Amino acid sequence: MTLQRTLGTCYYPEHWPEETWAEDAARMADLGLTWVRIGEFAWSRLEPSPGNLQFDWLERAIDVLHDAGLKVVLGTPTATPPRWMLNKHPDMLAVDAQGNPRKFGSRRHYCFSHDGYRAEAVRITRLLAERFGRKVEAWQTDNEYGCHDTIYSYSDPARAAFRDWLAQKYQSTEALNRAWGNIFWSMDYDSFDDIDLPNLTVTEPNPAHALDFRRFSSDQVARFNEAQVATIRQHSDAPISHNYMGRIVEFDHFATGRQMEIATWDSYPLGFLEDRLEASPEHKRRYARQGDPDFQAFHHDLYRAVGRGRWWVMEQQPGPVNWAPHNPAPLPGMVRFWTWEAFAHGAECVAYFRWRQAPFAQEQYHAGLLRPDSAEAEGFAEAARVAAELKQMPDVEHTQAPVALVFDYASAWGWSVQPQGAGCDYFRLVFEVYRGLRKLGLSVDIIPPDTETLAGYALVLAPGALTLSEPLLKAISETSAQVILGPRTNAKTEHLSTPVPLPPAIEGLDVTISRVETLRPDMPIPAEGGGAVKLWFEQLDSTEQMIEETEDGAAILVGARNLFYLAGWPDPTLLQRILAQRAEAAGLAPQVLPQDIRIRDTGNTRFVFNHGPEPVTFNGQTIPPAGVIWT
Repeated sequence: MTLQRTLGTCYYPEHWPEETWAEDAARMADLGLTWVRIGEFAWSRLEPSPGNLQFDWLERAIDVLHDAGLKVVLGTPTATPPRWMLNKHPDMLAVDAQGNPRKFGSRRHYCFSHDGYRAEAVRITRLLAERFGRKVEAWQTDNEYGCHDTIYSYSDPARAAFRDWLAQKYQSTEALNRAWGNIFWSMDYDSFDDIDLPNLTVTEPNPAHALDFRRFSSDQVARFNEAQVATIRQHSDAPISHNYMGRIVEFDHFATGRQMEIATWDSYPLGFLEDRLEASPEHKRRYARQGDPDFQAFHHDLYRAVGRGRWWVMEQQPGPVNWAPHNPAPLPGMVRFWTWEAFAHGAECVAYFRWRQAPFAQEQYHAGLLRPDSAEAEGFAEAARVAAELKQMPDVEHTQAPVALVFDYASAWGWSVQPQGAGCDYFRLVFEVYRGLRKLGLSVDIIPPDTETLAGYALVLAPGALTLSEPLLKAISETSAQVILGPRTNAKTEHLSTPVPLPPAIEGLDVTISRVETLRPDMPIPAEGGGAVKLWFEQLDSTEQMIEETEDGAAILVGARNLFYLAGWPDPTLLQRILAQRAEAAGLAPQVLPQDIRIRDTGNTRFVFNHGPEPVTFNGQTIPPAGVIWT
């Protein structure tokens, strides 16, 4: 299958006079855009009162876009239920961990467990699919699941649904009590109806209880999404997607991704740098106008895995945003740069959010391709340049990377429930390993935790994966790739208990973790040869060869042949040495890149990106700030 690299935008015809639609559509087409997403927030205009359907304006908007040669992604409007919905279902609001309802007046104010609202969401989706199922080229379900901390709800409907979920899973309270270890602190239950949600407890709740609540909450998202997907499929053959976010790990994206044809995500490099990264003020200042060199790439690779190879950027930042702690403008050239970075990682489409900057409501300071007065904003010309460049390199290239990195949402939940120390966060650990690989010039595939084969990979890493699945354990036992496990890999049962034999209990690896400690930020443990262990450190009983050790002789990395265990959280210096050694042993050619340079190899093309604010000379070529070259 040959896939084309394309561009798009997000448009809100309901915000603008109908007589402007044709001019907007013509300008989009002239710019070189292919796709336009519409409709995802329009429920109050589509149904201003219960049963009062007003779909004609949407059909006219779709016709106008089609007449200009544009393709339409139609979003279901279920992220923004109208005010009358709350009158109809007053208990549909999500409730936060402190017991406060998430009131009307913004968006994402529903609880995934409310069956009445779920039925309303299916109903509006069905009506849209019946009307437009053969007319639009793609679909988007809802909008940004998890944004604004909206996965976990502590409402009455959530409590009832959680009890039912537990009853279905465990069948008896005796089985649940055994699995959770409820004999501890006299937490045994005689009835599923006695089980509450794990909030407002005196101290931490049972970790198994908290983990099951996270599993349940993730399942509720998948249930909600699947209901819309099934409804659309009854009336449309067009591909379906959902637009995920950056560093949202509260639900399993692989579970929802399996339901749809395409994964998309919303890429806001400058906003995410400010509010979603553990980074020094100096790092944030250096990349304030470019974004972190690895954060977008990590999510490109993650959502390529979620989409099983097919993925888009549904919302690409084209200028300053309105929601981060600080909102600077991008360095000139960055809109083009971010677009090509996505294409280098296999994106089919990059759609800019939004077409025109809104002159009202919450997002007035969120830039678009056009200013509120319809004049071209700075990103417009950069999008036009990409459109021209795509004529020379239109096709998406797919090639398996030499390195595989496991990402497991359930492990993120387990680390969150039992971090053991401040700063010990699963996403942070995996992302730092990913950054280390990228700084060595290596291209990476992120793979799901139930991966059945590692064929074709030279180097495989599974840091922090708390419970390795049977398929992945079998794949590890069969691969000839260099494999690095740890820290904390295979350290827990599915109920977040410590297994016996003690972890990691990996066939072919004589390693037992005898003690765990977490470290203050100001007490790193120096490694022999440079660098240090920070945050997390395990004491090992092992007969395996010691590859890295502390200055006091304690094991950091042990193993032999192709299987290795990492006992601590390495700082960048130690991590670079470990990754370079294993990459070389795997037959790869790691190279320590300049600070701002990153490489992505895909198909027959090598992309080189300069993320820094100054020119960089690399391999005989001078790359300007916000510069990208390919060969």
